[in-house]
Amino acid sequence: MLDLRAPTLPPEQGERLVRDVYRRDFRERNAAIHGRDSWKLERRQYFEEQGSASRDALTRGDWDEALRLIEADREDLVASARDNMKRASIFHRLRVVETPLTPYLQWELHALRLRAECGARIRTLDAGTLEASEADNLLPELVVLGGRTLYEILYTESGVPNGAVRYTDKETVRRWENYIKELYGAGEDVESYFAREVAHLPPPTMNAE
Repeated sequence: MLDLRAPTLPPEQGERLVRDVYRRDFRERNAAIHGRDSWKLERRQYFEEQGSASRDALTRGDWDEALRLIEADREDLVASARDNMKRASIFHRLRVVETPLTPYLQWELHALRLRAECGARIRTLDAGTLEASEADNLLPELVVLGGRTLYEILYTESGVPNGAVRYTDKETVRRWENYIKELYGAGEDVESYFAREVAHLPPPTMNAE
């Protein structure tokens, strides 16, 4: 168990952003980052990805097509990693995993493995190590951009994206950035996790979600 208490997210500091506003705000702030890293914490085990042809193939039960479409993104992912290097801004992602894996997470780990192959910094962390931080509630979905902006990413109960809450208070952002860094440091590289826990699995069955 990771003996690390999560910081708080004071509601009065946050600004609720609807989905389109959040996406635009994220793009603009992310593009302006130079010389600072960013950090993402993914906790939910299931999302309703929108606008993903590979995710749609998974939903149809066409696993081979889902994997083919993941691989088709390789060139764009390499270009994105190169752009981050030019800006001296590395995006770190920590993926919390529960076992047995949901069909969604099995699919996502294939996508994350490819991102890592293309230069992204991604680690996994077993959910069982978070007991100290999740005594009352599961950790939220979070992104810290360049040490200046914290987003709590929101979803409906069924996993559909539902905008975000933006925080810019320096101390709140700093505490959460340090917390995610600590979790990331305790994690395992996604490529080694994938090779051991995912690569051998048969195609997932979507009705198991």
